[in-house]
Amino acid sequence: MNAILPLDRNVKFEKEFDYLGADLSELVTLASNVISPLGPINTFAARNPWVGLEEQTFEQVARRFKDFGDLDLYPQYSAFQFAHNQGDIKAEFLEVGLNHWLDSQSLKLDRKVAERFCRNALMQSPQPKSVSAAKLKKLATKLSHLGPMLTEKHSVRTYCQLFEQMGDESLGKELDHQMIKWCKLFLDESQAVWSMPHREEGFYQAWRKLVQFDPELRQTIRKQLRDSPQDAEQALKEVLLKLNVPYSQVQEYLEAHLLALPGWAGMMLWRSQQSSNNSSLLTEYLAVRVSMEYALIEPYLPIPEQSIAKIVMTEDLIAAWLSWGEMSINAWSQLFSNEIKARLTLAYRFDQVTRNRLWLEAWEQTYEDHVKTMLTAQPLPLKEEQTPLAQFVFCIDVRSEPFRRKLEQAGEFETFGTAGFFGLPIETNELGSSHTHNSLPVMFKPKYKVKETSSHSEFEKYNQQQQVSHSLSTTFKTMKQNLLSSLLLPEISGPWLSLQMMARSLMPRKTGEAFGKIRNTLIRKPTTELTLDHVHSCDSELPLGFTDGEKVFYAKQALTMMGLTDHFSPLVVICGHRSHSTNNPYASALDCGACGGASSGFNARVLATLCNLPKVRQRLATEGITIPKETVFAAAEHITSLDELQWLYVPELSEAAKNAFDQITKALPKVSEAASSERIINLPKIGNNRKNGRDEAQTKTEDWSEVRPEWGLARNATFIIGDRMLTRDLNLEGRAFLHNYNWQNDHNGRTLENIIAGPVTVAQWINLQYYASTVAPHFYGSGNKATQTVTSGIGVMQGNASDLLSGLPWQSVMKSDEELYHAPLRLLVVIQAPKESVEKLLKQQPAFQQKIQNGWIRLASIDDEGVWESWS
Repeated sequence: MNAILPLDRNVKFEKEFDYLGADLSELVTLASNVISPLGPINTFAARNPWVGLEEQTFEQVARRFKDFGDLDLYPQYSAFQFAHNQGDIKAEFLEVGLNHWLDSQSLKLDRKVAERFCRNALMQSPQPKSVSAAKLKKLATKLSHLGPMLTEKHSVRTYCQLFEQMGDESLGKELDHQMIKWCKLFLDESQAVWSMPHREEGFYQAWRKLVQFDPELRQTIRKQLRDSPQDAEQALKEVLLKLNVPYSQVQEYLEAHLLALPGWAGMMLWRSQQSSNNSSLLTEYLAVRVSMEYALIEPYLPIPEQSIAKIVMTEDLIAAWLSWGEMSINAWSQLFSNEIKARLTLAYRFDQVTRNRLWLEAWEQTYEDHVKTMLTAQPLPLKEEQTPLAQFVFCIDVRSEPFRRKLEQAGEFETFGTAGFFGLPIETNELGSSHTHNSLPVMFKPKYKVKETSSHSEFEKYNQQQQVSHSLSTTFKTMKQNLLSSLLLPEISGPWLSLQMMARSLMPRKTGEAFGKIRNTLIRKPTTELTLDHVHSCDSELPLGFTDGEKVFYAKQALTMMGLTDHFSPLVVICGHRSHSTNNPYASALDCGACGGASSGFNARVLATLCNLPKVRQRLATEGITIPKETVFAAAEHITSLDELQWLYVPELSEAAKNAFDQITKALPKVSEAASSERIINLPKIGNNRKNGRDEAQTKTEDWSEVRPEWGLARNATFIIGDRMLTRDLNLEGRAFLHNYNWQNDHNGRTLENIIAGPVTVAQWINLQYYASTVAPHFYGSGNKATQTVTSGIGVMQGNASDLLSGLPWQSVMKSDEELYHAPLRLLVVIQAPKESVEKLLKQQPAFQQKIQNGWIRLASIDDEGVWESWS
């Protein structure tokens, strides 16, 4: 820590800290910006790990984390080198970035000398010269008085982290071990046989009442913790006083504790945001952790005061010049003192973070140039006046792009892209389920509840079938956890489970199909209806269904956002999406990347049903959206791991719609095969050896040993907002989020603002989740999927005592142990609109403008004449 005061209390300090009483909860909230909320893995949603830090530049945050935990937020040099060799980074953009950086520096040094040093440093060449350490140290000592005053403020650290710096890691490991143990007990989702006593009283109270009986702790520590204050906030205040943490450093001190186990802390933060009853949970977590730290380190206090500055060693700067400046030891004696100082200053400023920033920006500019070339290579084709046979509305998810392209090539079909929850802020309740699910991006809260219903007799029959199925699973679990029955269970279940294991291992596709048929035979879901009409419900905080006005509002909003307000086809298919895989803790991460693992098929059905209602159509017509009588809306679901489109809701069709439906039915098998063949070749161990794309896809989804059922949203890189004609004939390689938009119909710019505030923000979170899991997999990822342990029903660990891992597994972003699959680029947003419209947007959306200025997102625009403008 910067300046640790002696343990004896200081009167002035104590009075200063008394002022903290009203500010402690605010300081905890501010400290929580360094972590992100982490929900349960079965409702996985992509998160921007640095969403609370965007008022700082990306480089500032990178330097902060590099200093705090030697954590690199830029890709490694090996990744840049590989991308450069593959042609993904053009040398010309790296050169432009270098010259721009040199222009911004005030260096009293020959420009050619500076350029040569920086180029060699960027390329990590030539090889370092062999110089004895004694000679280097002697020269550094001689020249140290000429070096610039290079000092930096260190990040605040916890006491346990200070002991680690001094070579004693045992206290930090013990503190983490204790916190992991108590968090697992408290956060358990009914996985443990016995629940943690006193859980209903909160984390701090449960811990306080039980820790005094913990045999892992010494008697003196147990006694000390038993006497902790009743109130968590008071306990945190008192222990901070005992540790003499200066008031000016309290926030950073709490941040250091949160970053020690960001996964478990993130889960506490997420829980605290779910209900007012848990609003103080993060404060309780910090009260437990800091109290435990004080109890562990008290016998060793006081420790020597630590220096608040980090002295940059002159030897390192000279060594850099010997390596990249093509200098010898003797050459330094020929230099004047002002030139020595200039060279040392350049070596200090052109550090690893600066070099990696230039590499990343060159990579991103190369990709932007590639997108620009594709979008401007040919004049924008004119939109066909002829109404297509059918129109499909897909989610903007990057996996939709290849499927949409293949579908459009298969017939007279038109596709649209929009946010996959279709603007419906709903909580869903499927038939026979006692649970509800928020079916919208996690950054929003539902406003309505929609239930799936059927006739009483059909529901009773379906409910009985489900209960039989669930009772088998419950009985097996009960027997496994019971002491006596668990001794007999292997003999009873062994033969059956052994056969199942062999079948799933040797014939995963056929076994999966067989189990699917058995499941569908035993459990037959009846025809259902949706509760779309508003009903007052006493058992729900949310209104059930919509009023007539709300039905029209959400139908109009959805059609406007997707750009489908005229020229309707006889059949309009609203397509949700989901994935399918077996034995996969991260199954929900392959569904909607924003909606907490929700399939958007339910939303698709709700919207299609709303658009078919006669009253809704009549009101829409008065507001300028006339839907022809022959047009019918249907709902389907794009299964991304199978490249299939499955029908969810097909109402009675008009003759024209029936014809369109028949044409689609004929085309879909070829579309699926074409999409699978293009996608599956990118998965490891497939290559050109595949026999049948669809068979390979089905095998991967049913194979319970498969660590990559699909790539998910890996390699996402750009978000294109514009007419489909801009991108229709382009192969965007499944890397683009595609959102329909026509600036000419957006007179006040409100639609574009909504796209930026909603879908673009969601896409940015997805992009940075993949980015973080790639560049810092040990901190923001979740390691090897094959060695993960699912814990407490909420997440995964590596082993049985690690942090709760917050990001994507290694297999989701890596092609092999040495080769990246996901290219860690910050999201490029491309808007098809005049320059004036973009300028207006940036004035109206200062938060978005800040993201661009601070390097969290990139922006470009293209107008109707094909003129490209880069705003980053």
